[in-house]
Amino acid sequence: MANSSLSFILRVILTLSFAILQNGVIKGVEGRAFFVFGDSLVDNGNNNYLATSARADSPPYGVDYPTHRPTGRFSNGLNIPDIISEKLGMEPTLPYLSPELQGQKLLVGANFASAGVGILNDTGIQFVNIIRIGQQLEYFAEYQKRVAALVGTEKAKQLVKEALVLITLGGNDFVNNYYLVPFSLRSTQYALPDYVTFVISEYKHVLAKLYSLGARRVIVTGTGPLGCVPAELAQRSQDGNCAAELQEAASLFNPQLVEMLNGLNSEIGSHVFIAANTNQMHLDFVTNPQAFGFVTSKVACCGQGPYNGIGLCTPLSNLCPNRDEYAFWDPFHPSEKANRIIVQQILTGTTAYMHPMNLSTIMVMDSKA
Repeated sequence: MANSSLSFILRVILTLSFAILQNGVIKGVEGRAFFVFGDSLVDNGNNNYLATSARADSPPYGVDYPTHRPTGRFSNGLNIPDIISEKLGMEPTLPYLSPELQGQKLLVGANFASAGVGILNDTGIQFVNIIRIGQQLEYFAEYQKRVAALVGTEKAKQLVKEALVLITLGGNDFVNNYYLVPFSLRSTQYALPDYVTFVISEYKHVLAKLYSLGARRVIVTGTGPLGCVPAELAQRSQDGNCAAELQEAASLFNPQLVEMLNGLNSEIGSHVFIAANTNQMHLDFVTNPQAFGFVTSKVACCGQGPYNGIGLCTPLSNLCPNRDEYAFWDPFHPSEKANRIIVQQILTGTTAYMHPMNLSTIMVMDSKA
């Protein structure tokens, strides 16, 4: 038994070695669709088509994107879904609202994410016209009908079943809801531990709906260290340390998220939902930025005020000359370089970062199925 187990492990390691090309691109994923749901950390331009203030469609956003123009991504360049697509050798997904998402491009997948949204419907109400998560899932159902009209119902179901899914939610339920203003409605309704339990229970419904719509490989990211972003340092920190109340929120939310995902997987009887410990991925470079080649993890590259953390990133903001030296691009969002560090952990991280397995392992397992 021991020899057969060792043999199996060695075969997996060898397969992984062959699966990853010298430039870090994983083979064997041709034709696999990619779907993205969530907030501004993964939105690649849907909000450009909406009448909302939650937009990244003006310079200097996109300054390091291949076109050097703003695209709607809350980044100086590529965001997390872009880099995942790049590393898997896949064409990047288009925003679902893009008029370019037609014909064969539908088969690549789609990005349904919208900046400002949360797990709860009342999160981000100040942004007015955003695609709340329930609507994102309705668009996913609509997408499947469009694909079925293109390739037939059975092929459409197979495409969704074999697809990779990324969902990033939760941060806004604290930053843009519970802690948005003193004595917010939710903070008067719930003590923080009770609010976290409520948000997690609502997230379970969202993920169950995603599963019912056919998703079978879903990476679910936790929140980052919410109190450590430049915006919160500027507003809440007296000494440059991470804001304690938001850090407490993250410390309560993330373990309960993993527990909930484990419960869902047990109910389903399969590892459908994969937990990405993006809190620790961020903390690595937030607590020791120099080890990752950053000059600072406190000051945003683009912004104004203390830590460049006040207001929005605009053409009038302070702008750093070298974005690779900054862990944060704007008051809330990581730089492209930081996003690449996060994606590398998603791809190859240990179980401390990816539970129960990383994306490279998932790809190998699924290629054998």
